[in-house]
Amino acid sequence: MLPTILRSRAHLRALHTARVLRNQKWSQLTNILAGEIPPPVQVKSVTNAGVLLHDGRLLPSACIFLDGEVLLWDVPPTLWTGWDENKFEVFDVVVPKPEILLIGTGRSVNPLPAILRQYINKLGMQVDVMDSWNACTTYNLLSEEGRRVAAALLPLYHRPWKTTRFDSP
Repeated sequence: MLPTILRSRAHLRALHTARVLRNQKWSQLTNILAGEIPPPVQVKSVTNAGVLLHDGRLLPSACIFLDGEVLLWDVPPTLWTGWDENKFEVFDVVVPKPEILLIGTGRSVNPLPAILRQYINKLGMQVDVMDSWNACTTYNLLSEEGRRVAAALLPLYHRPWKTTRFDSP
């Protein structure tokens, strides 16, 4: 489990999230997109420090949101250089497959190479590439609608996940 890292909230930009408004004296509105149980992973903001989740966890490096879980994603430091189908192999084995895979490419949109797009489409998933902030906003909205959506997110600035090697005695 990742440690909770809290930063100054002055630089945070809020993302789309819907709140359920029930039994309020001033309103009888109900968010029809939100179910009784909120989606397990919801993004609060994307900052220079990483992706901040609503539960307070900060993900400083590349990650994948899949089936309500957050997976660490080991990617090369240069976007699309040295990437192959292995970077998306988790989607080859997951059942059921997401309807759509949102790929957040950091600060700006960088088109997915054709070979990777074809591979993802061959797996039966639609793929949409956008900057990470918009990918997180779209992920929040689609997951609130109950869609089978996954997100593969790169941080605004590349930071590799620190790995620990356990050697047997």
